[in-house]
Amino acid sequence: QVQLVESGGGLVQAGGSLRLSCAGSGGTFSSYDMGWFRQAPGKVREFVAAISRIRSMTDYANFVEGRFTISRDNARNSVYLQMNSLKPEDSAVYYCNVVIGRLPRDYWGQGTQVTVSS
Repeated sequence: QVQLVESGGGLVQAGGSLRLSCAGSGGTFSSYDMGWFRQAPGKVREFVAAISRIRSMTDYANFVEGRFTISRDNARNSVYLQMNSLKPEDSAVYYCNVVIGRLPRDYWGQGTQVTVSS
C-alpha cells in the first residue's frame, strides 16, 4: 500500500514562495506518475501539476501560469512543488498522489496547508 506524506506548507504573503515536499513509501516510487492537487474550503479538489515516471515530463493546470514547478527525486522517493509568486487564491490544502494522466489514485495523505495573505 502506497503511503504519502506532504509537508512544507505554511503562511506566506502574496508574492512569496513555498516549496512543498511529498515523501512516498510502500511502493516502487519510480514506477509511478505523480501529481499535486489542492482543495480550498467549499471547493472541489483540483489538479495542480503532474510529473511522469519516464523522463520527468510535466503537466500543469492553466491557473499555474508558469509560477509552479513540479520535480521528483526517485532516489529519495519524493516529489516536490516549488510555488512562486503566490496569490491569495492559491490558499488551500495541497495533496500529492499517484496519478494516471491528471486523475488521482486513492492514496490520499493528510495534505499540507498553504495560506497566502494579501
